[in-house]
Amino acid sequence: MGGIRALNMDVSFDRQHIWHPYTDMAHPDPVFPVVGAQGCLIELEDGRQLIDGMSSWWTAIHGYNHPQLNAALIQQADKMSHVMFGGLTHEPAIRLAQQLVDITDNTLQHVFFADSGSVAVEVALKMAAQLAFARGQTSKDKFVTFRKGYHGDTFGAMSVCDPIDGMHQAFAPLLNKHIFLDSPHSGFNRPLLDEDIQPFKDVLQRRHEEIIAVIFEPVVQNAGGMNIYAPEYLRQVRALCDQYQIPLIFDEIATGFGRTGKLFAYQHAGVAPDILCLGKALTGGMMTLSAVVCRSDVALGIESRFMHGPTYMANPLACAVASASIDLLHSYDWQSEIQRIEKQLCLGLEPCRVLTPVKDVRVLGSIGVVELHQSIDLNTLPSFFVEKGVWIRPFRNLIYLMPPYVINDEQLHVLCTAIQQAIEEVLC
Repeated sequence: MGGIRALNMDVSFDRQHIWHPYTDMAHPDPVFPVVGAQGCLIELEDGRQLIDGMSSWWTAIHGYNHPQLNAALIQQADKMSHVMFGGLTHEPAIRLAQQLVDITDNTLQHVFFADSGSVAVEVALKMAAQLAFARGQTSKDKFVTFRKGYHGDTFGAMSVCDPIDGMHQAFAPLLNKHIFLDSPHSGFNRPLLDEDIQPFKDVLQRRHEEIIAVIFEPVVQNAGGMNIYAPEYLRQVRALCDQYQIPLIFDEIATGFGRTGKLFAYQHAGVAPDILCLGKALTGGMMTLSAVVCRSDVALGIESRFMHGPTYMANPLACAVASASIDLLHSYDWQSEIQRIEKQLCLGLEPCRVLTPVKDVRVLGSIGVVELHQSIDLNTLPSFFVEKGVWIRPFRNLIYLMPPYVINDEQLHVLCTAIQQAIEEVLC
């Protein structure tokens, strides 16, 4: 891979002073010092190269160090790295907004740029709330969402994450109480069960006067449990929201930009939300940026200033590289690549199904999931994977893959084989 190596990286300082995501500072998880990344490979300080199965938390869809994305970043930096978006605008924001309006459903016409996925969810919730208040619906104070869902780590986002089995139960006393329904059980290619949709019908009929909006992840619930379900659910939810005039929010932060085999997961159902949250792969994994795209009746129905404005809103560097990422995605037949990855994941992960610790194996697009009966020891399994030359970071009882779209079949085979070996050698 080459490049300049970091010398004497002080991992002990890291262990003593730096907080990593979702870790216990008193007993931190092991970390592996990285000095470079290229394509689908992450290079460690000791020279080992790991095949990346995570796309850096589902963002680096084009792989690492892509020259087209690098060039966009450098060219924009030569002009300006940032300027406040209050009272000013710039070409990268305008171009990216045009692209997002063009590639999403034709009913989605207005774009709000934010910092991260969590903030995008906060913005979407506030949009829906301010719209309800503008309509004089001041008694509305609840959102409807689903168990096994995950929408981010800020307080509004936490309040619509799974309240019991999710990662935020420690904050339950501080969170607003919303309406949670069981997540759908119908598999992707199976008929929708009445028992899946009936609770949603019942709650809208009984409590629609309380409900500000409905929010969930379409087709795939990601960090809450990697649950994959029938697109028909989206169609029926859309019809019920229309019947009761309740805005529908789709959180596509993890699924957007091709991950499920469609550009956006809602396209599997042929319906669209009133408000759409985007992030993660928006910039191809180069830097943080998110967007909320909404219908005109939402944007114009608020009828006053929308009270949200991140300091780094529409950062020119982020907007420029996001535009380049969208251009790159459209420059090749990415759908065929996702189909290829899906086929390889099905072949590679299917042998895990017969292993005793395994509860289920499921694949959709470039998402492959092995669900176990028991939770995983995060102090052991990542180190095992590193020894096998792969980077896979499980959570809870799930070992999953969301690789970059540029991954080749041999690399996919190594990733899938490593998962099977981990189950056989560590978990059995």
